[in-house]
Amino acid sequence: MKDYISENTDIKPKEIIQTCNILGVDINVTNINHTVGYIKKNLSILKGNYICVSNVHTTVMSYENKDYRKIQNSGAMALPDGKPLSIVSKLRGFKDAERVTGPDLMGEIFKLSEEKRYSHYFYGSTQETLGELKIKLYEKYPYLNIVGMYSPPFRELTVAEDNDAIKMINESNADYIWVGLGAPKQEIWMYQHRHKVNSLMIGVGAGFDYYAEKIKRAPLWMQKWSLEWLYRLMQDPKRLFKRYFQTNTKYIIYALILRR
Repeated sequence: MKDYISENTDIKPKEIIQTCNILGVDINVTNINHTVGYIKKNLSILKGNYICVSNVHTTVMSYENKDYRKIQNSGAMALPDGKPLSIVSKLRGFKDAERVTGPDLMGEIFKLSEEKRYSHYFYGSTQETLGELKIKLYEKYPYLNIVGMYSPPFRELTVAEDNDAIKMINESNADYIWVGLGAPKQEIWMYQHRHKVNSLMIGVGAGFDYYAEKIKRAPLWMQKWSLEWLYRLMQDPKRLFKRYFQTNTKYIIYALILRR
């Protein structure tokens, strides 16, 4: 990831949100209401920048790869999507630390969009998923202003293709770009495109699939008890078993035992 690293020249909002450093990543100490309020208040400054929605997997990857760690720390925010992140923050004295998931953030911004007239662009996933996503979003948020959707090919874009994508996004005048490429690809893409696109980029991983209703979120009681990973594992055991076993074990060792 070295080729993606450059100096951070972002203009920061005056308001500072506390962070708790977990495995080298500055995870924001916040909650869903505070996060939405912060974005709403500072959107004009945040445009061109990006927000990482961080979890155990991305945080362990960051600890083990300094270049990806820099990408996680170079955005406007690194939100604690994974409950274990907010738990460690609480153990380290940040009593107000709560979880802020990608799907929850999307829903709150979508609800706010009718009042604020926000416009949205969706970048990632497959054309089929994007089609379903559009249908489901309009069913739930009939006044949502979707100004574009793009499913990039499953390969690196050529310079010309990337320039065309940037032009298409900027011509849409979107306030938000929701990026659903999966980690670490979506964070690398957002880092590469900061200040090239004129919108706030937010990497939401499986958020597209949730809102397209291709996968279901865990019941609230499982989310409360930090068991959403188990619910996802039951839906996709072949792909997720190795990842969860490895990263969850490493997180316990690194963050709780070694206190990194």
